[in-house]
This record gives sequence, structure tokens and C-alpha cells, in this order.
Amino acid sequence: MTHDAADFRGVPASLLRDQASLSGLLIAAAGAAGLTTVEPPIVRLLPRGGLVILLLLDLGHVALHTVPDEGVLAVDLLVSAVKDARKAIEVVTRRLGVRATRATHSDRG
Repeated sequence: MTHDAADFRGVPASLLRDQASLSGLLIAAAGAAGLTTVEPPIVRLLPRGGLVILLLLDLGHVALHTVPDEGVLAVDLLVSAVKDARKAIEVVTRRLGVRATRATHSDRG
């Protein structure tokens, strides 16, 4: 298993509140990395207007966390080591039009 994470700043608040657009982004990112999903994205609205969108995989997960008032989107991926989660982060980077302010990659398990 590998664990990848990336934080993006400067994302428009309107996008960070858009459940449909972010769910689509999550599915596109997972597809680019060759990840197999087990169900549609699970979306939860947080008390301060942010979102958590979780995509369960056959082995792991991909999650988006938003903080609209700060323009922050965080991406978290726990995936099989035979997949390249960085491809998913590349899709998010292209679609948002902003670079990650922090990105990490580590082996797990």
C-alpha cells in the first residue's frame, strides 16, 4: 500500500462547495490512476460549509476534504502499491489549475 496526500490553496470557494463537480473530479482522478471503485462517492457536508467526499476502492480509498473559507482542497489516497496514486493527483492539479502547496508519498504496510 502507498499513501499519497496533496494540499491545494487558492481554489475558488464556489468549487469547494460544489458536490457534483468535486465528485466528478474524484472519479476522474481515480480512473486516471487505474483504481477500481466499489461504490459511488460518499459526500458529507461539514458544519462550516466544507465537504468530505470519499471514494471507496477495492483496496483503499481516495478522499477530498474542502475548506471553502480558506480556499483549501486536501486530497488523500491510500492505494495498492501496484497503482500510481500520483497520476490521480496530476488530474486534480490540471483540473484545478493550481499546483499543490504540499505533496507527500509514503509506503505503507
